[in-house]
Amino acid sequence: MGCPSGQWERTVNPPAMPSVVQIHYPPLSTKDVNDLDDKEIDKQRYDNKAKIESQNNPQAIPKWSIEPYQKFYELIADHLSEGEPALEIGSGTGAHTEEILNTGVNLMATDISPESLKILKKKFGKFNNLSIQECDMEKLPFPNNYFNTVISAGSLSYGDNTIVMNEIYRVLRPKGKYICIDSLNNNLIYRLNRWIHYLKGNRTKSTLKRMPNIDLLKTYNCKFGTSSVYFFGSLTWLIPVLNKLIGEARSAEFLKISDKLIRTKKSAFKFVMIVQKTK
Repeated sequence: MGCPSGQWERTVNPPAMPSVVQIHYPPLSTKDVNDLDDKEIDKQRYDNKAKIESQNNPQAIPKWSIEPYQKFYELIADHLSEGEPALEIGSGTGAHTEEILNTGVNLMATDISPESLKILKKKFGKFNNLSIQECDMEKLPFPNNYFNTVISAGSLSYGDNTIVMNEIYRVLRPKGKYICIDSLNNNLIYRLNRWIHYLKGNRTKSTLKRMPNIDLLKTYNCKFGTSSVYFFGSLTWLIPVLNKLIGEARSAEFLKISDKLIRTKKSAFKFVMIVQKTK
């Protein structure tokens, strides 16, 4: 069975980096307008979070959630090479940007939130292999077949799944790789928790609809040609209780063991994926 076709694809003539590519898009449908409203809400939310972070130290990754990020960093270290062009989408304030910069790649860090990028620039201005561009991951202003690697962390629900996938594919060179860490939306407990956050106004409805699931991961494998996916945190929902009973360090070890015993997949809280463009 063939891969599902994308909603649209586009071709741009490569300018000198990091110039922005000028692209003309078709008129927005009603659905697009509704999603654009949510996108503006998310942009403002992350602008506000960035302003708060500028006055406070960012929170560290909790011990019980470290394992998937360790795998994510391991893939970054293993697959990125000094001097190669790399793109980070949804960089935010740079929670994971330093891991990428330390590989020596020429990194283009991007986000839709200008305030977040201001913080990122302030954090990593000492790196001479960093460029920064405010842009929408659905409309990446970069040439076709340009980057060796694209990286993202927790960003996939902030754009149309098919459009973002096509854009990542478009800007990657043949044999280029996309590495990501994100949340999985197949576990009913986590889906309920995300719905509660939506009702509280902590996330938009479009991000709920776009949360990655197993079907999306299969689509990436079909689109790119080869993939490896790692799943984590089948019982993460127990953490509030476990932390009180046995402490954070032992809770982290419990999750690690339980994932191996359960052979976590659809029930996972997080996944780490690497796909390679085979053509």
